[in-house]
Amino acid sequence: MLTLDFDPFPILQTERLVLREIGYLDAQEIHVLRSDPRIMAYLDRDPDASVEATSAFINRLKETQQNREGIVWGIALQGKRKLIGTAGFWRIDAGHRRAEIGYTIHPDHQGRGYMHEALQTILDYGWQRMNLHSVEANVNPNNAASIQLLENNGFIKEGHFKENWYYNGKFLDSAVYSLLRSSE
Repeated sequence: MLTLDFDPFPILQTERLVLREIGYLDAQEIHVLRSDPRIMAYLDRDPDASVEATSAFINRLKETQQNREGIVWGIALQGKRKLIGTAGFWRIDAGHRRAEIGYTIHPDHQGRGYMHEALQTILDYGWQRMNLHSVEANVNPNNAASIQLLENNGFIKEGHFKENWYYNGKFLDSAVYSLLRSSE
Protein backbone atom coordinates (compact mmCIF):
# COMPACT_ATOMS: atom_id res chain seq x y z
CA MET A 1 0.00 0.00 0.00
CA LEU A 2 1.23 3.49 -0.86
CA THR A 3 1.82 6.14 1.75
CA LEU A 4 0.74 9.44 0.19
CA ASP A 5 0.72 11.83 3.13
CA PHE A 6 2.39 15.05 1.98
CA ASP A 7 1.26 17.18 4.93
CA PRO A 8 3.49 18.58 6.22
CA PHE A 9 5.39 18.85 2.97
CA PRO A 10 8.52 16.65 3.13
CA ILE A 11 11.68 18.76 2.84
CA LEU A 12 14.57 16.68 1.52
CA GLN A 13 18.25 17.60 1.74
CA THR A 14 21.44 16.45 0.13
CA GLU A 15 24.99 17.65 0.61
CA ARG A 16 24.44 20.45 -1.96
CA LEU A 17 20.66 20.78 -2.35
CA VAL A 18 17.42 21.48 -0.53
CA LEU A 19 14.28 20.06 -2.10
CA ARG A 20 11.33 22.03 -0.78
CA GLU A 21 7.74 22.95 -1.45
CA ILE A 22 7.07 25.32 -4.34
CA GLY A 23 5.07 28.38 -3.30
CA TYR A 24 3.59 31.42 -4.98
CA LEU A 25 6.66 33.43 -3.99
CA ASP A 26 8.58 31.17 -6.40
CA ALA A 27 6.37 32.06 -9.38
CA GLN A 28 8.99 34.26 -11.07
CA GLU A 29 11.71 31.57 -10.81
CA ILE A 30 9.37 28.82 -11.99
CA HIS A 31 8.29 31.10 -14.85
CA VAL A 32 11.94 31.42 -15.91
CA LEU A 33 12.09 27.61 -16.13
CA ARG A 34 8.72 27.19 -17.84
CA SER A 35 9.39 29.86 -20.45
CA ASP A 36 13.03 29.12 -21.31
CA PRO A 37 13.15 27.74 -24.88
CA ARG A 38 16.20 25.58 -24.00
CA ILE A 39 14.13 23.74 -21.37
CA MET A 40 10.81 23.73 -23.23
CA ALA A 41 12.41 22.32 -26.40
CA TYR A 42 12.07 18.80 -25.00
CA LEU A 43 8.89 19.15 -22.96
CA ASP A 44 6.74 19.38 -26.10
CA ARG A 45 4.29 21.88 -24.65
CA ASP A 46 3.89 25.62 -24.94
CA PRO A 47 5.95 27.80 -22.61
CA ASP A 48 4.13 29.79 -19.96
CA ALA A 49 3.18 33.13 -21.51
CA SER A 50 3.16 35.05 -18.21
CA VAL A 51 3.92 34.83 -14.50
CA GLU A 52 0.15 34.58 -14.00
CA ALA A 53 0.11 31.40 -16.11
CA THR A 54 2.94 30.06 -13.97
CA SER A 55 0.97 30.91 -10.82
CA ALA A 56 -1.92 28.86 -12.22
CA PHE A 57 0.55 26.00 -12.74
CA ILE A 58 1.69 26.30 -9.11
CA ASN A 59 -1.96 26.15 -8.07
CA ARG A 60 -2.35 22.90 -10.07
CA LEU A 61 0.75 21.51 -8.30
CA LYS A 62 -0.83 22.28 -4.92
CA GLU A 63 -4.15 20.68 -5.95
CA THR A 64 -2.36 17.59 -7.24
CA GLN A 65 -0.51 17.31 -3.94
CA GLN A 66 -3.69 17.80 -1.87
CA ASN A 67 -5.45 15.14 -3.97
CA ARG A 68 -2.45 12.83 -3.47
CA GLU A 69 -1.97 12.46 -7.21
CA GLY A 70 1.57 13.85 -7.26
CA ILE A 71 4.27 15.76 -5.44
CA VAL A 72 6.82 18.16 -6.91
CA TRP A 73 9.79 19.65 -5.11
CA GLY A 74 11.55 22.90 -5.91
CA ILE A 75 15.31 22.43 -6.05
CA ALA A 76 17.54 25.06 -4.42
CA LEU A 77 21.22 25.11 -3.59
CA GLN A 78 21.99 24.72 0.13
CA GLY A 79 21.78 28.10 1.83
CA LYS A 80 19.88 29.72 -1.06
CA ARG A 81 16.15 30.35 -1.52
CA LYS A 82 16.21 30.72 -5.33
CA LEU A 83 15.02 27.63 -7.19
CA ILE A 84 17.23 26.19 -9.91
CA GLY A 85 14.88 23.38 -10.91
CA THR A 86 11.98 21.10 -10.06
CA ALA A 87 11.52 17.35 -9.73
CA GLY A 88 8.78 15.09 -8.55
CA PHE A 89 6.22 12.37 -9.09
CA TRP A 90 3.17 12.75 -11.34
CA ARG A 91 0.33 10.44 -12.19
CA ILE A 92 0.66 8.38 -9.03
CA ASP A 93 -1.17 5.08 -9.52
CA ALA A 94 -1.80 3.86 -5.98
CA GLY A 95 -3.30 0.55 -7.08
CA HIS A 96 -0.15 -0.41 -8.95
CA ARG A 97 2.30 1.46 -6.65
CA ARG A 98 3.67 3.27 -9.70
CA ALA A 99 4.39 6.93 -10.49
CA GLU A 100 5.84 8.95 -13.32
CA ILE A 101 8.86 11.13 -12.58
CA GLY A 102 9.49 14.52 -14.15
CA TYR A 103 12.18 17.17 -13.72
CA THR A 104 13.60 20.43 -15.04
CA ILE A 105 16.79 22.30 -14.26
CA HIS A 106 17.94 25.70 -15.41
CA PRO A 107 20.60 25.41 -18.16
CA ASP A 108 23.07 27.45 -16.06
CA HIS A 109 23.06 24.57 -13.54
CA GLN A 110 23.15 21.62 -15.94
CA GLY A 111 26.15 19.32 -16.11
CA ARG A 112 27.06 19.68 -12.43
CA GLY A 113 25.35 16.55 -11.11
CA TYR A 114 22.59 18.45 -9.31
CA MET A 115 19.74 16.63 -11.01
CA HIS A 116 21.40 13.25 -10.46
CA GLU A 117 21.66 14.11 -6.76
CA ALA A 118 18.03 15.32 -6.63
CA LEU A 119 16.72 12.26 -8.49
CA GLN A 120 18.50 9.83 -6.19
CA THR A 121 16.98 11.60 -3.17
CA ILE A 122 13.48 11.71 -4.65
CA LEU A 123 13.64 8.07 -5.74
CA ASP A 124 14.76 7.07 -2.25
CA TYR A 125 11.77 8.98 -0.86
CA GLY A 126 9.52 7.17 -3.33
CA TRP A 127 10.83 3.75 -2.33
CA GLN A 128 11.20 4.25 1.41
CA ARG A 129 8.44 6.71 2.35
CA MET A 130 5.80 6.28 -0.37
CA ASN A 131 6.36 2.55 -0.88
CA LEU A 132 6.43 2.76 -4.68
CA HIS A 133 7.20 -0.41 -6.63
CA SER A 134 8.13 1.25 -9.94
CA VAL A 135 8.76 4.65 -11.49
CA GLU A 136 8.49 5.55 -15.15
CA ALA A 137 9.78 8.47 -17.18
CA ASN A 138 8.35 9.57 -20.51
CA VAL A 139 10.99 11.49 -22.49
CA ASN A 140 11.49 13.05 -25.87
CA PRO A 141 13.88 10.59 -27.62
CA ASN A 142 16.00 13.54 -28.79
CA ASN A 143 16.73 14.65 -25.23
CA ALA A 144 20.09 12.90 -24.86
CA ALA A 145 20.93 14.57 -21.53
CA SER A 146 17.67 13.41 -19.92
CA ILE A 147 18.12 9.88 -21.25
CA GLN A 148 21.68 9.77 -19.91
CA LEU A 149 20.44 11.00 -16.52
CA LEU A 150 17.80 8.28 -16.41
CA GLU A 151 20.24 5.55 -17.45
CA ASN A 152 22.81 6.78 -14.90
CA ASN A 153 20.09 6.34 -12.27
CA GLY A 154 19.34 2.76 -13.33
CA PHE A 155 16.32 3.35 -15.58
CA ILE A 156 15.84 0.91 -18.47
CA LYS A 157 14.22 1.78 -21.79
CA GLU A 158 10.96 -0.13 -22.05
CA GLY A 159 9.51 1.32 -25.21
CA HIS A 160 9.72 3.76 -28.06
CA PHE A 161 6.37 5.00 -29.29
CA LYS A 162 6.19 6.33 -32.83
CA GLU A 163 4.25 9.56 -33.30
CA ASN A 164 2.11 9.10 -30.18
CA TRP A 165 2.19 12.76 -29.10
CA TYR A 166 0.70 15.62 -31.13
CA TYR A 167 2.20 19.03 -30.54
CA ASN A 168 2.55 22.19 -32.57
CA GLY A 169 1.15 20.64 -35.75
CA LYS A 170 3.38 17.54 -35.68
CA PHE A 171 3.21 14.01 -34.36
CA LEU A 172 6.21 13.28 -32.14
CA ASP A 173 7.81 10.12 -30.75
CA SER A 174 8.27 9.40 -27.07
CA ALA A 175 10.42 6.95 -25.14
CA VAL A 176 9.42 5.32 -21.86
CA TYR A 177 12.01 4.38 -19.26
CA SER A 178 11.28 2.50 -16.06
CA LEU A 179 12.95 1.68 -12.77
CA LEU A 180 11.82 -1.05 -10.38
CA ARG A 181 12.35 -0.90 -6.66
CA SER A 182 15.40 -2.97 -5.72
CA SER A 183 14.79 -6.24 -3.91
CA GLU A 184 15.74 -6.00 -0.29
